Amino acid sequence: MNALSGAQIVLDPFLPWLALAVLGGLMLAITALSLWRGLAGWWLRALGMAALLAALANPSLQTEERSPLQDIVLLLHDDTGSNRLGARPEQAEEAATHLRERLQAMGVELREARIGDDPDDGGTLLMGALEDSLADLPRDRLAGVFVVSDGIVHDAVRAPELPAPLHLVKTGESSDWDRRLILRNVPAYGILGETLTLTLRVEDEGAVPPEIAGQPVRLGYSLNGEEMEHATVPIGQDMQLQITLDRGGMNVLHFVLDEAPGELTTRNNEAVAQINGIRDRLRVLLVSGEPHTGQRTWRNLLKSDPAVDLVHFTILRPPDRHDGVPVNELSLIAFPTRELFIDKIDEFDLIILDRYRRRGILPNTYFANIARYVREGGALLVVGGPELAGAESIHYSPLGGIFPAEPTARVFERAFLPLQTATGRRHPVTAGLAEHHAGLTGDGGDGVAGAAPMPAPAETITEPGWGRWLRQVELRHRQGDVVMEGVEGHPLLVLDRVGEGRIALLASDQAWLWDRGFEGGGPQSELLRRLAHWMMAEPELEEEALEAHADGLRLRIERRSLHDGPHEAQITDPEGNTHQQSLDEQAPGRFRGDFDAGGQGVYRVRDGDLDAVVVLGPANPREYATTIASAEPLSPVIGATRGGVARIEDGLPTVRRVGEGRAAAGRGWLGITPRAAHATTDMRLAALMPPWAWLLLAAGLILGGWLREGRG
Repeated sequence: MNALSGAQIVLDPFLPWLALAVLGGLMLAITALSLWRGLAGWWLRALGMAALLAALANPSLQTEERSPLQDIVLLLHDDTGSNRLGARPEQAEEAATHLRERLQAMGVELREARIGDDPDDGGTLLMGALEDSLADLPRDRLAGVFVVSDGIVHDAVRAPELPAPLHLVKTGESSDWDRRLILRNVPAYGILGETLTLTLRVEDEGAVPPEIAGQPVRLGYSLNGEEMEHATVPIGQDMQLQITLDRGGMNVLHFVLDEAPGELTTRNNEAVAQINGIRDRLRVLLVSGEPHTGQRTWRNLLKSDPAVDLVHFTILRPPDRHDGVPVNELSLIAFPTRELFIDKIDEFDLIILDRYRRRGILPNTYFANIARYVREGGALLVVGGPELAGAESIHYSPLGGIFPAEPTARVFERAFLPLQTATGRRHPVTAGLAEHHAGLTGDGGDGVAGAAPMPAPAETITEPGWGRWLRQVELRHRQGDVVMEGVEGHPLLVLDRVGEGRIALLASDQAWLWDRGFEGGGPQSELLRRLAHWMMAEPELEEEALEAHADGLRLRIERRSLHDGPHEAQITDPEGNTHQQSLDEQAPGRFRGDFDAGGQGVYRVRDGDLDAVVVLGPANPREYATTIASAEPLSPVIGATRGGVARIEDGLPTVRRVGEGRAAAGRGWLGITPRAAHATTDMRLAALMPPWAWLLLAAGLILGGWLREGRG
């Protein structure tokens, strides 16, 4: 590299500048007086004083040896999702190679950076990447910035000040067009059974083919993996869609537009909405066949839950009882049987028959209606005492047809320990009850809350650490799942599905002993809560369930099952490719597997008849909100730096040097501005004249002026 020279005069005065200024003013005054008096040598005297003043200023000649520095050009590659559509990746690579060759041939230093997808769904953050690249780059050497992109930038307002032109080398084709689905007014939660209204809109942009422009499009959607009816959506108009949630917990709505031929991408043809389904209130009808010790326990447990709207009736005076007390002297109301079991039965979410027996209060038609209510989606919990095994047992009514077990007329009147069965250790209603109770009572098991011990694996639990019950009705299992057993291994708690509804049969009226803390008590409230939620079909208590959760770009798959493995999930990625993921058993009935996904989007997971939908990354990515290449977002920055836009489709531009302040773009070319930056390699400093020479010069001039004046 050739060395350059630079020279300049610098001053290093012997006196302060203020003193020199005073001396200079005095010398000017003397010169002015000499001129006013008409002295012939005034000008020689002035030159002499000036030489004296220059000597005091001590002028020196500074010379530098300079080495020129290369200009720097920054090349930014857009690798975000929208610039990977269609032919854009190939265009971008071709343009980058072309610019790289031209700039290197011009002898400039080329620095490159790539812009990837923002994990926080911020879109294309070009200006953020530009600021990062400029952080360690000398601004006085920057000759230009080239951006190979589709122009879709989401942070153009953050553009830094640039001393050189910024150019956009634009990908995309003039024939590009795209269709996108927009989802609006999505609530965070919805009340089960109530209608939610969502707003949908389909928009076309770009060079839409005339044969399909404005034509309505078919929209398919699914709720929690279940396909719903299709709808026809107009283009460019808002459409209201009404949805009713029937399942608690997180509900996933997945909308998909039919693909149109030639559109740029189908990634924005689908949208996902996640709505948390909650119950307004759980309406429970509790009917106690007679007053008994455990009745108040059931009532207190239900009343303590603010989400439960409880209606409780106790049969105090059945028709077969004749005590001679006039009715007008009793503080009782008539049991509204028809209103409860015929007119308004479908308004209840759960019916509990607690030690109820047939006494002529409810005719068989009413029991048949309860059975119908269960088959059509209702829930029934039967808590049995000795009356369940007698001749008046409701098993001998039309309800018996939906019972999962049959009483044998035998009652065990002795203490026993309720235990989970092998199925019960897997079933969500009873799994982990022992650990839950241990966590509440502490290691001592005396009913006093303490620090929760580390739970043992469920397979090793034989003594759950809770109290015994004192009575059980013998049942003969017919169907459903036996999750708890008692005396001699006979079924104690049986769960079953009947049609669309569910039924639970508890063969003992002694659960209240747990509430009273007998022998350490037990998890009665937790058991009842799980029972109620299982009968309400809450997703977290389904015994056969498949769940998928997003953990960054990792898919966590969880499977609950009453059956042994192995289980394997089939995963469908956003591109339609399928993958297999084995699920390992983590606990009885619980299997899990982690799948490393390749990118963001909607993933579908299936295992047998079960499926789940999960979104990795944003549900509706900002990167695909608009996909047609455009220079408009960058126009203010390009104009402010005198840069330009070159469409790759029209041909790759040449690169030339232009002077600073001139337009840096034209037809078929883009320019860079040379900065003439340099580095100083050596510097020398030498006085113009030694002090004695200045003094001799000043004295000679002043003497010459005196002699000239003397002759005059």
